[in-house]
Parts: sequence; C-alpha cells; structure tokens
Amino acid sequence: MAVTTSAESPLPVSEVSRLIGGWIDRLGAVWVEGQITQLSRRPGAGMVFLTLRDPSYDISVGVTCRRQVFEAVADVVSEGARVIVHCKPEWYAPRGQLSLRAAEIRPVGVGELLARLEQLKKSLAREGLFAEERKKPLPFLPQLVGLVCGRASAAERDVLENARHRWPAVRFEVRNVAVQGVHAVPGVVQAVKELDDIDEVDVIIVARGGGSVEDLLPFSDEQLVRAVAACRTPVVSAIGHEPDNPLLDYVADLRASTPTDAAKKVVPDVGEEFERVRMLRDRARRCVEAFLDREERGLAHALARPSIQDPHRMIDVRAEEVTALIERSRRCLRHQLDRADSELAHTHARVVALSPAATLKRGYAVLQRSDGHAVRSAEEVRPGEALRARVSEGEFTVRVDA
Repeated sequence: MAVTTSAESPLPVSEVSRLIGGWIDRLGAVWVEGQITQLSRRPGAGMVFLTLRDPSYDISVGVTCRRQVFEAVADVVSEGARVIVHCKPEWYAPRGQLSLRAAEIRPVGVGELLARLEQLKKSLAREGLFAEERKKPLPFLPQLVGLVCGRASAAERDVLENARHRWPAVRFEVRNVAVQGVHAVPGVVQAVKELDDIDEVDVIIVARGGGSVEDLLPFSDEQLVRAVAACRTPVVSAIGHEPDNPLLDYVADLRASTPTDAAKKVVPDVGEEFERVRMLRDRARRCVEAFLDREERGLAHALARPSIQDPHRMIDVRAEEVTALIERSRRCLRHQLDRADSELAHTHARVVALSPAATLKRGYAVLQRSDGHAVRSAEEVRPGEALRARVSEGEFTVRVDA
C-alpha cells in the first residue's frame, strides 16, 4: 500500500526500514554472478559472510549463507574467485542494510569463462573495435611513454630497463595499479584515461607478467576494452607471455608478446639507428658517386664526338654543298636560257619565213576587195571594180580593166 507522509506527519526511521524490508521480502530469488572480494569464516559460526563484487564496476553487495552451503564449494572457492550464487535479497532493518541470502554457490569454471570471453570477442568484433583500419601507428621515437603496470613488478622492470638500454633519453610516465584481483579493472581503466589526457604522452604501454586464465581476466573486461578503443594515444598491449591472448591484445594498436618485446617495439635501438644512418649515408654516397661517374663518362663521350671537337667542320661541309648547289643552279639556269634563246631564234626564223611580209618583200602584192577579202581568182573580180593592192612598202588602189 502507498504510504502518505508530510512534514507534519513523517514516518519514523524504524517504520521506513520496516516498509523497505516488506518490499524487499516480496522479491523472488535470483541468480547472481560476481567475484568474491572478502570472505569471513569464523570458527564455530553457523554463517559465512562474503562480499560479491562486479569486476567491471565498483559495485559490491554483501552475501550471507549457511556454513553447509559454503562448505560444499570451499575446496574450489576462495577470495578472487568468480561464482554464481542463487540468492534472495534481504533487508536487515536494525542497520538498514541490504544483503543477499545465498542458498547455493557454484564456481565459474575456466571453460565457461573462455566461452563467455569468446562470445564477448565476437560481439566486440562485430562493432568494429578490432578492425585494422582503426588502429593508429606508433611514433618512431616517442619522447614520453606512458606505462601502466603493477607496482615494483617484473613487467615494469623489463620495460624500463630494456627501453632505457635501447634509447637512454626516453622518458616514462608510470602508473602503478593493481593488475590482478577485484580492483584491477577500474585501476587500469583510470590509469589509461589519465595517460591519454596528457598531451606529452606519445604512446601507452599496458604491461603485466604471465599468469593463469583467471589472473588475466581483467584484461579481457569489456569496460577496459572500450576504454582503450576510445583512446587518442596509441596503446600497446604487453600482457603475459606469447600464448596469452586477452581481448586487450585485439583492441590495442599493437600487441607485444611480452613486456620486454613491448620495449623493443616502442623504443628504437640507438645503436641500430646509428648503424642504419651510417648505411644510408654510405648508400647515398655510392649513389652520388655512381651518378657523377655516369655523367662524367657521358660528358667525355659527348666531347669526343667530331661535332664537338671541330664544330666548324659541319659548317664548312655545308658551305661547300651550298656553293656546289649554287654553281649547279647557275649552270642549269644558263643552259635553260641558252636553249630557250636558241628555240626563240629558230621560231623567229620560221615565223619570218612564213610571214606574208617576207613574201611581199620579194615583189609580190596582195589584192583585196573593198570588204577586205583577198582576191584568189580572176573570176572573183568584175571589170571596173576598184581593188586595193598591198605591197611590201605600203598599198595603192588599182582598177580592173578586163
């Protein structure tokens, strides 16, 4: 039933606690999965108290169970283990505290954990978090390297010593966090975010030594995977040994098989770089020398050509050819003019020989009637007709008598 309250008629704390307990009592039993963070087994006590925590979030809840319930799994369950609990919510009214009363506890086996990780891996892959195109390249020479690792761990020592041995000037921004247990996921996520917010950090290394499947579970947590995928700074995963493959390896921009391998992949070796520079310098010198030798040989061959040694020779040859052509053209033109002159003289002689004027000069005359027609026959004229007689030196008029 709804409870009506006001400032004038408030409910006492005991009544509020009782009402909350009544609402919670009406809730049914549920199956809950979590990680045991605190375990209290007092000798002689009939109840066992433990704290169940969500490994992905900083949320915990107290669990109580009878000793007989816990003794059934006491050999395989300890602090840090993942369990599935069949329990019912309870409200402890005197303290106003919520807890879970466990009726059955089941340990989560490695096979089941691996199956769940495989399902999570496929789900994240479908979202594109493992795609190669979203991975960022590492800088050639990082000035400041962010390192997330356990405090005074072998992984931290391996990364720092190998990196500084390869490049003594490299600097590190180290974040020491828990890399195993219930506080690993929020600690690593917070450290990665802090390093990603530092503009001077060029690359982030998340390193941890080897361990069992349960020890490496924090590095397959969905919250950590999404935090790394959202980073602006390239992230290198160096978890465990070569066979270990947590989900962090798939979302990171680069996977290193070990922390030592991470130092080698992130920081270049100063000796190797000096040797590479020397080799490139020698190669460049050889290329330049070969180019100069080739050009010198080409220049020598060009200078050895006759046209370069005696540049006027071609001009003289061409001048002789031009002179010969001029003389030839003159001879041809003179020959053509002479031949044309001879032909003209012959033609003139023929014209003169065939001309009527030449005939008239020999004493002949041409008679023409008044209409201009030449008289060729005596029958063409009539007595008394006036004709024009044309001779070599002029003309005159004649009349026909008979």
